[in-house]
Amino acid sequence: MIETGQHEGFRYPDTASDAADQDHVEFGITPSQTVGPYVHIGLTLDNSEVMVEENGTPISFTVFDGDGNPIADAMIELWQARPDGTFNTETVEGFRGLGRGMVDETGSVTFTTLIPGGFEDEAPHLNVGVFARGMLERLNTRLYFPENADANANDPVLQAVDEPRRELLVADKTENGYHLNIYVQHEDLSQETPFFKI
Repeated sequence: MIETGQHEGFRYPDTASDAADQDHVEFGITPSQTVGPYVHIGLTLDNSEVMVEENGTPISFTVFDGDGNPIADAMIELWQARPDGTFNTETVEGFRGLGRGMVDETGSVTFTTLIPGGFEDEAPHLNVGVFARGMLERLNTRLYFPENADANANDPVLQAVDEPRRELLVADKTENGYHLNIYVQHEDLSQETPFFKI
């Protein structure tokens, strides 16, 4: 923002600049900015939550804030392996390993995708990114599948989570797919979704 003198001063005076515009400042790292409220502009396309057209499985998410209210403008991004555990290959026709979806007014979004395979020593999982207004950075977490209890028990990333909270990353089986609640904050820290620093 260009300094116009129309405010009561900078919040952090040591960082104030005499530059009149961007052409008069040195190059360097810019400070973090919040990503909202329009986090989806330019990031989502119509049907970008449909990662495969045929034989897909519905996987839904609901995102909650620290008061337990749904976050109605969050965006979820998924990145995953194919059913054979590979990434970026041509083994499954018509499948995209990346999906993005905006939640609705209930804080929910549903993806249609293939169930991923495990790879190396990791259990089948989805990598999940959460974007929302007011957040400086995306939150990174994972979704694991309940039928893979043995593989989940040996997954090194899941094992890095405190044992009582591991179940928070295991999806609930629904009638025809899976569902995971994501709590970006919770008054009971044992119920807050584990997030990973990447």
